[in-house]
Amino acid sequence: MAFIDNFDFEYLKNEAENLVIKELGRQLETYSEPICLCNDCVLDMAAMALNTVKPLYRVSLLGSLYTASAMDGKDGKGYASSVREAVFDAVEKVRRNPSHELHEEEEGLENTDEQ
Repeated sequence: MAFIDNFDFEYLKNEAENLVIKELGRQLETYSEPICLCNDCVLDMAAMALNTVKPLYRVSLLGSLYTASAMDGKDGKGYASSVREAVFDAVEKVRRNPSHELHEEEEGLENTDEQ
């Protein structure tokens, strides 16, 4: 029997994923620049942000208390602030360098952005 079959890893959750996805939604709703919102670009934004924030793994609901205390932060900056910053940076990078060719209507939006 394989190691993974001996344990229930479904309870292992990275709370940073939820926080980044919620923040990404908030920022994209109010984003003022033209931006591609295709599945690939949005997932690239989320992945890029998640690769820069500290992971917050938990295995129980009690672990969510740890997440709440991490959001307060002891360094004065706070985890929430680092999530906001990571999401903003990821959105900007993907907007400027999407991982696909721009569609004709998107190219028109990008051209107005440069003028």
